[in-house]
Amino acid sequence: MEFNNKKKRLGDILIDAGVIDEQQLATALAQQKEKGQKLGETLIDLGYTTEVEIANALHRQLNCDFVVLSERRIEQDIIKLVGEEILRKHSVIPFEFKKGSPNVLRIAMSNPLDYIAIDDIAIVTNFQIEPAVATSHDIASAIDKYYGNIEALKVAQRYTQERDNLIKTEQTTQEQTSDEIDNAPIVVLVRSIIEQGIRQRASDVHIEPLEDDIRVRYRIDGVLSKGRRYSLTLMPAIIARVKIISGMDISEKRRPQDGRISLTVGRLEYDIRSSILPTVYGEKVVLRIASKNGFTRDKRELGFTEAELVRYDKMISQPHGIILITGPTGSGKSTTLYTILTSLNKEGVNLITIEDPVEAHIPGVNQVQVNDKVNLTFASALRSILRQDPDIIMIGEIRDQQTAEIAVKASITGHLVASTIHTNSAASTVTRMTDMGVEPYLLSEALAGIIAQRLVRKLCPDCRKKREATEVEKHILGYPDTKSLQVHEAVGCVKCNDTGYIGRIGVYEILQTSTRIREAIRKKWPTDAIAEIAESEGMKPLRKRAIELVYEGITTVEELLRISFDEEYL
Repeated sequence: MEFNNKKKRLGDILIDAGVIDEQQLATALAQQKEKGQKLGETLIDLGYTTEVEIANALHRQLNCDFVVLSERRIEQDIIKLVGEEILRKHSVIPFEFKKGSPNVLRIAMSNPLDYIAIDDIAIVTNFQIEPAVATSHDIASAIDKYYGNIEALKVAQRYTQERDNLIKTEQTTQEQTSDEIDNAPIVVLVRSIIEQGIRQRASDVHIEPLEDDIRVRYRIDGVLSKGRRYSLTLMPAIIARVKIISGMDISEKRRPQDGRISLTVGRLEYDIRSSILPTVYGEKVVLRIASKNGFTRDKRELGFTEAELVRYDKMISQPHGIILITGPTGSGKSTTLYTILTSLNKEGVNLITIEDPVEAHIPGVNQVQVNDKVNLTFASALRSILRQDPDIIMIGEIRDQQTAEIAVKASITGHLVASTIHTNSAASTVTRMTDMGVEPYLLSEALAGIIAQRLVRKLCPDCRKKREATEVEKHILGYPDTKSLQVHEAVGCVKCNDTGYIGRIGVYEILQTSTRIREAIRKKWPTDAIAEIAESEGMKPLRKRAIELVYEGITTVEELLRISFDEEYL
């Protein structure tokens, strides 16, 4: 495809393509001038268009290729041509030499009309440049992937050199040295570590001091990556920087601390919970990343089957009762809870939440943050909320007998209550609640339903491979040994970053309260008996649903074992 390089302006191109109108362009140009942004960024911020729409319009109107960098592998010879700083400055990345023209370098650009960027890359590389269009998010992710570690190491070396120079020249006092942690290299390094985690879809960032060095690892799709290594001499400065931006006590090094960071990356706001824990080699940092928009999803995005959606809708449409979401840490309980909240958030209801912490702000919902320092606990806040004329109450987690009893009583007195609790299955949640001191006759009347859930990684559709299942796998799946069975396995490619998996899907078992279930709860029947009744009435156990996902080629036997290791099949 030959690039049409006639002098055109981005605004005119987007109008010609029908992406925006002239009034929207005028508004965007005025705001762009005021804020000093690029026009494309301003249009996206105003909600007039998206990155993908802009890229498609440029692709059509300029007759240039639209490339998806996450599906390509860039050769090392090309990576070495340009430094990361100039690539980030212009939002570009070279990705291949033109076939049949080895002196022409093809570069992906978020704005192929940026002739200054084209000239800069041509001067630096000494090649002729042919632009292609890509989204700025895709370009930033590719720069992270191919240049991130190199640039982070350069920053680390620069910090070390500056510190060594100050020590050698002895031009600073001890007090001034402590201020040094706020200098540019460490600020850049810490921000770079967090931003790379966000772009790689990490839920957590671990910064760990080891005996000889520092290890940085990202938890992506529930699994920690292999990690990058930095000099141990950087750890005090990294820790201090994290403490400063998290609002922690920088002088306290002996006890654990918690804090919060707000960061904007790619025009999206992220809420980061930081935790510092003293270890034998120094303080370890864990940063939990949450997008402010990440919890508000449509129920169909969660992974429910059609039958499960019917049960889910019936459960949340009840006028009163208690709905419990259960599962281990990191199983997506908060996302399910926020999805329920979003579904129930209507003009005619008073919806109040008690959370620790408030994970995402929902317009129209009264959200309360637990604060132990002033004795604002789940139980005390719940008592106060009941005097606030609520229709629906969301409790972040039921942790103790007081909270459990008040929540159950609130649901009986005409309120719909939703909360989370840590148990292994839907049926065992009933036992846990009675063990916490809730009277069985109260629970049987209050319980609207229970959703137990796990998350499994989804196989990359581009590289997954079919093979014959082994005898052990057939046994795990409950499949006859004598019959042939094909299962999929993870392989790894450019698109999934060589992991074989991309994204996760929820696996659920939904216990819907019935007359028989209520009777079993009142009579204190054991967990197995309650589970048996629920299954006879249509509840599909977690393991059976996960097995279906293996048969469908969505996940693997390994992922099945990861979420059901305690089952009798093993």
